[in-house]
Amino acid sequence: MLQQTQVKTVLPRFKAWFETFPTIATLAAATTDDVLKAWEGLGYYRRARFIHQAAQNIIFDHHSRFPSTFEAIMALPGIGRSTAGAISSFCFGTGTPVLDGNVKRVLKRWHGRPEVSDKQLWLLAQQALDGSGDPASWNQAMMELGAIVCSAKFADCDACPVRACCASAFQVVYAAESRKTLPVRNVHWQVHLHTCPEKGIWLTRRPDSGIWAGLWTPPIVELERAPDAAPTYIHQLTHRRLYLYPLASEHSPQGEGRWVQSIERYALPTGIHRLLEKVIG
Repeated sequence: MLQQTQVKTVLPRFKAWFETFPTIATLAAATTDDVLKAWEGLGYYRRARFIHQAAQNIIFDHHSRFPSTFEAIMALPGIGRSTAGAISSFCFGTGTPVLDGNVKRVLKRWHGRPEVSDKQLWLLAQQALDGSGDPASWNQAMMELGAIVCSAKFADCDACPVRACCASAFQVVYAAESRKTLPVRNVHWQVHLHTCPEKGIWLTRRPDSGIWAGLWTPPIVELERAPDAAPTYIHQLTHRRLYLYPLASEHSPQGEGRWVQSIERYALPTGIHRLLEKVIG
């Protein structure tokens, strides 16, 4: 949940998640719709799908026990080298480093190498971890140091416990750390609203890949160019800006979908929730 999502957003959802899925078995047995609904509002829904798939793999491939080796953990869907290193060091005491964004920044500043490659950072992280004597505490300390003291916007060198051996202490050059940002593409979507007092609203499931994969929405058609009218709602994603134009339709819906009396049980994207609030109330 913390991948590209702030702690303050995650904390209440973390508690609610485990109230819904208290064990790996309950998560594995859940439907995809139930998992996506529990994740609703957190974004990056691929993460929820990966967690669901990982739980099923653990049940069927690991005899319902979470794997204890770094290699087996990293083989689970959605778990990369850094996450596997965190899990295996925290839970099983392995000497496997974490290299999230905070740790990368700390290492770059510590060694005074703002342009160092990820390959070299892995080596530096492993070297530091090997000399720590306590991999779990070391990994957590590095992440906390980057999150609280040595942040992207401000390096509080006065409060840093390793300032005496840091090559960048009191002289961090923030401009040298600027990251290249990918351009944001504008996408114009016409959202067809089929509503009926007796039946509710017509929803279709989005494809398994692409924007809002697997979620439920009214039928959407991408427009080749922006209409003359202003969009009713604009939804910002990481690399896309979605301009949403609702169109009430009196014709019967075509294709696969279903009439829904209440959307409470269905996982809808935040952008569609906001659009419906503006149009339907």
